[in-house]
Amino acid sequence: MNLRFVLLLVLALVVAVPLSLLAGRVWINPFAPELHSASVILLQLRLPRAVLALVLGAGLGAAGAAMQGYLRNPLADPGLFGIAPGAALGAVLSFWTGYASAPWMLPLFALIGASGAMALLALIAGRGGGVALFTLAGLMVSSLAGALMSLAISLTPSPFAMSEIVTWMMGSLADRSWREVWIATPLTLAGIGVILAAGRDLDAMTLGEMAARSLGVEPLRLQALLILGVGLVVGSGVAVAGIIGFVGLMVPHLVRPMTDRKPSSLIVPSALAGALLLLVADCICRIMPLSGGELRLGIALSLLGAPFFLRLLLKMRRGMVA
Repeated sequence: MNLRFVLLLVLALVVAVPLSLLAGRVWINPFAPELHSASVILLQLRLPRAVLALVLGAGLGAAGAAMQGYLRNPLADPGLFGIAPGAALGAVLSFWTGYASAPWMLPLFALIGASGAMALLALIAGRGGGVALFTLAGLMVSSLAGALMSLAISLTPSPFAMSEIVTWMMGSLADRSWREVWIATPLTLAGIGVILAAGRDLDAMTLGEMAARSLGVEPLRLQALLILGVGLVVGSGVAVAGIIGFVGLMVPHLVRPMTDRKPSSLIVPSALAGALLLLVADCICRIMPLSGGELRLGIALSLLGAPFFLRLLLKMRRGMVA
């Protein structure tokens, strides 16, 4: 791990967090004498939103680094596990049944959906322990959850529920409070801890599956750690903020040249860079002048991530041709 680069990311976060508290449709002047009157805005609206951006960004960055290391694929993303669509399906069902209006029910349904996707993934891929089967199982779970979401949306009982579902699936940190922070933070930190525990095994996997087995890596144990770690991170994120994509894809690519390229050395820098990326992206969404409200965070990251993904594909194509 490049300690100097990690310290640079920490310094960037130290600078970015106070600025994010001041930025918005209404900018807050820290030197104004009436700053105390804005304390409610800072402590109850902007601070929990900033903390949530840091927590979710760190989790998605770490999960992306682990996924790319395990699958040995630079295009891998935490969404490939099918856990994010599973959590989204749970949230959609909470809107469809009307339980989303009750306190805590929306994140609870989303976490149940993520847990179901994790259990199904482990049931299908857990027997063989191979990377190929694991990838195909994740794609199957994702497709099944997507189909069930489409069915639920098509059978939505009211236009209001349809509107709520569509708005929620765009992904956003708007109007989030300390309640969402207390839900997501312990689960995300636990997930990052599990991913860190799998770091050495992920390093061995870069040599190939057979070589990793010869070095004492237990594929089933590594799969279980990744399912649990990524499931906690992605499930808690979707539960409180909706679907936010491309962070786990972009961040490891951006920080990899600054490390020794081992998966274990990439996890912490990716977590810090993911936190910084999500915090800055959320600030930009807040200050963009849109007549219909602020730009949704999930849309903004998709607009940024799609060209990034295309650039990676073109780069890989040029490498294959060469």
